[in-house]
Amino acid sequence: MRIVSGIQPTGNLHLGNYLGAIIRWVRMQDEAECLIFLADLHAITVPGNPAQLRANVREMAAALIACGIDPDRTILFNQARVPAHPELAWILGCTARIGWLNRMTQFKEKSGKNREGSSVGLYTYPVLQAADVLLYQATHVPVGEDQKQHIELMRDIAAKFNADTSVELFTLPEPLIGKDAARIMSLRDGSAKMSKSDSSDMSRINLTDDSDLIAQKVRKAKTDAEPIPETAEGLADRPEATNLIAIYAALSGLQPSDILTQFAGKGFGSFKPALADLLVETLRPVRARLGQWRQDPTEIDRILTSGSQRAAAMAAPTLEGAYKALGLPR
Repeated sequence: MRIVSGIQPTGNLHLGNYLGAIIRWVRMQDEAECLIFLADLHAITVPGNPAQLRANVREMAAALIACGIDPDRTILFNQARVPAHPELAWILGCTARIGWLNRMTQFKEKSGKNREGSSVGLYTYPVLQAADVLLYQATHVPVGEDQKQHIELMRDIAAKFNADTSVELFTLPEPLIGKDAARIMSLRDGSAKMSKSDSSDMSRINLTDDSDLIAQKVRKAKTDAEPIPETAEGLADRPEATNLIAIYAALSGLQPSDILTQFAGKGFGSFKPALADLLVETLRPVRARLGQWRQDPTEIDRILTSGSQRAAAMAAPTLEGAYKALGLPR
């Protein structure tokens, strides 16, 4: 079982990243061969600041290690250090069909009303995603339900390349959908995912937030005036209440039903302090380790360089096989 997953280095990690993806990656280190990459090539599909991007790559690597990603067990690297990614992306771009990309819903969401003004990279980034995974003969890719379409595209591209060249080169990866993965929503809007791009910092808990700020954000988190119900049915049509209960459950390891039983009949004025305390104690050691890693950027660079060398060596046979299958020299 080989797992490949990536994350864009676009700023501070937040609670949604931690509970929705990173905790899964940490656990998977005991179950499979893992490659985790910082998707800096994906980050340049929209305008950005070069110095900030370099800083973000280091910051993200430090945060992942602080959260429990072990560079000795997981190949941790940044995408741009492995040229095989864009090389294979070009080859796969000659295999993928325009009709397939036109059906990708995330481009429509990301481009918004500026579709014609968006970069070609933003349009074709699912092909680079396919290269990110297919290079390493990954068997599984951990995703949420909203990203399953991207795995289907990877499989379509891989299957067409194999069929067109009569070479069984690429492994068709399976989506690894975490049924128990927490889907953490905004503290200001329970119908929207917690996001780094939200203009309000009060909408998210950043892993770098200090204890007082975490408590303040939880205290000001949007809720309703109704008391906490005894059963999950009582949370229907109450997205903000549902979100806070879900966060508590993900942090504590308890079932939502147990939490509802414990706090039934109480208002969120009683629940929020308990949630804040749990958040503070959970994130305190992560923040401490992150502070330590931030003091050693040279070691972060060494880890990324080493991880990239290991990734490049692993990717080389697949890229060579793709060139050979197409009759291209190497």
